[in-house]
Amino acid sequence: MVDESDGEDPVSFETALKDRVVCVAGLGVSGPPVARALLRREARVTVVDGRDDGPAQEAAERLRAEGARVELGTSTLPKDTTLVVTSPGWRPDSPLLVAAARAGVEVIGDVELAWRLRPTNQTWLAVTGTNGKTTTVRMLEAMLRAGGRDAIAVGNVGTPVIDAVLPDDDGTHAEVLALELSSFQLHWSSSLRPYAAAVINVASDHLDWHGGFEPYAEAKGRIYPRGTIRVANRADEWSVRLATERGDPEAPLVGFSLGVPSPGELGVAESLLVDRAFVDTPHSDAEELARVDDVVPAVPHNIANALAAAALARSVGVPADAVRAGLATFVPEPHRITHVATVDGVHYVDDSKATNPHAAASSVASYESIVWVAGGLLKGAEVGPLVRAAAPRLRGVVLLGTDRAELRGALDEHAPHVPVVDIERTDDTVMSAVVAAAAGLAHSGDTVLLAPAAASMDMFTDYNERGDRFATAVRALDR
Repeated sequence: MVDESDGEDPVSFETALKDRVVCVAGLGVSGPPVARALLRREARVTVVDGRDDGPAQEAAERLRAEGARVELGTSTLPKDTTLVVTSPGWRPDSPLLVAAARAGVEVIGDVELAWRLRPTNQTWLAVTGTNGKTTTVRMLEAMLRAGGRDAIAVGNVGTPVIDAVLPDDDGTHAEVLALELSSFQLHWSSSLRPYAAAVINVASDHLDWHGGFEPYAEAKGRIYPRGTIRVANRADEWSVRLATERGDPEAPLVGFSLGVPSPGELGVAESLLVDRAFVDTPHSDAEELARVDDVVPAVPHNIANALAAAALARSVGVPADAVRAGLATFVPEPHRITHVATVDGVHYVDDSKATNPHAAASSVASYESIVWVAGGLLKGAEVGPLVRAAAPRLRGVVLLGTDRAELRGALDEHAPHVPVVDIERTDDTVMSAVVAAAAGLAHSGDTVLLAPAAASMDMFTDYNERGDRFATAVRALDR
C-alpha cells in the first residue's frame, strides 16, 4: 500500500476541524457536499458564491437550515477564516483566493479535503488526462467490481469524492475509489497520494485557467506523488515525461500502448490486450486480459483507455478474467463515439464530447472515410495540425458555430480539395440543416462524424444538448 508517512494524519486533521472557521468557495456541484461534511465535523462554515440567482438562493437556504452561513453575490474572504476549500472552477486569481493567499490562509480543493478525511483502509486509484478520463474511470470501476471489489467511480464522474469517504448509514465505505481528477482539482491538492495513478494523455486545454501549457501539465503531474505507482501512455510524450520527471523514481512505472508490450507494460498483440507488467516473470511471460473487440467501441483511443484502466485494476490484484468481464459490462457514457443510426448505408456517429482538437483527432482517426461535422468555440485552440492529419480521410466537411472561420481557413490550407458546407444559422433547428448537408455529401460506407473540436456554449447549453440535437436530426432522416 501507499506509504502514509508524509502529509497530515486524517484523524488529527478531522479532530482539528471542530470550531475551525472554514470558508467554502463556490455553491456549485462540489460546494454543498463539502459544506455538509465540514458541518458534520462541527466546523464553523461560511459558503461564499458570487451568484445570487434562484438556484443559488435555494441551495443557500438548504445549507443555512443545516447550520452554515451563506453569503451570495460576493467574493470577499470571510473574517477569521483559517482554511478555504475551493470549488474546482474557481481560478487562482479569484479575489477571494488571492486574499486568502495574502493572509497566509491555506487553500485546498474538495479532493484534498476528502483525502485528509479518508478512511485509512480505503484505496484510491486516480486518472487524469485531457481526454478520456471518464471512460477510463468507468472501465476501471467495472473491472474492479467484476473482480469482487467494493468500488465506486468518483470525482468528476458520478459521486462527489467527499461523499465517498464518508461512512454509509450502516457505517461502511467503499473499499476502492476509481477517481477522475481534473487539472483544477489537482492544482488544489497538496498531500494527495493515490495507490496508483495514470496520466492518459496531455494536450492544450484550460490554458486560460492555468496561465499556459506548462502550468497545466504541471498540475496533471501532481497525480504522481512519492510512493504512487505510475501508469503512463507510451504513445504520449507528456504522459511519459510527467511519470518519469514528476513521479517517484523508486515507484513502479507501468507503460501502456497499442503496440506489442515490452516487459513492464500492457499492450496489444494479435488482437489481444496483453499484460507483461503484473505477471510473475515479465521478461518471459505475458497474460491475456481480453480481446480487442471486447472494448466498446473498439477504436484506437478507446483501446488505450481500456489498457490504462486494466493497468490500474491489475495494480491492486484484479485477475485477468475480471478485466474482460468488466469490459463486457461497461456501458460508454453518452456522446462518446456513439453510433446513432445507419441510413442509406451511411453511419452517423455522435462524438459531441470531442470538445477540443486533441479529442477530435482521436475520433477522426477511428474512421476511414468521413463527412466531418465540426465547429463551435475553439477558445484559441490551434486546428491546423488536426485538419492536416484528418485531410486524407475527409469526404466532406460541415461547419457550424462561432469559430468556424478558423476551421475553414485550415481546411483551405490543408484540404483544399474537400467540399465544405458552411452553416451560418444559429437557431434551434440548426442541426437539421447540418445533418441534411452532411447526408448530401456522404456516400454509402462513409461515416458522418460529429466531432466538433470545440466547445458548445456558443449555440447549445452543453455538449450533451449538441449531441442530442444531432441524434434527433439523424433519426428524422430514417423516418
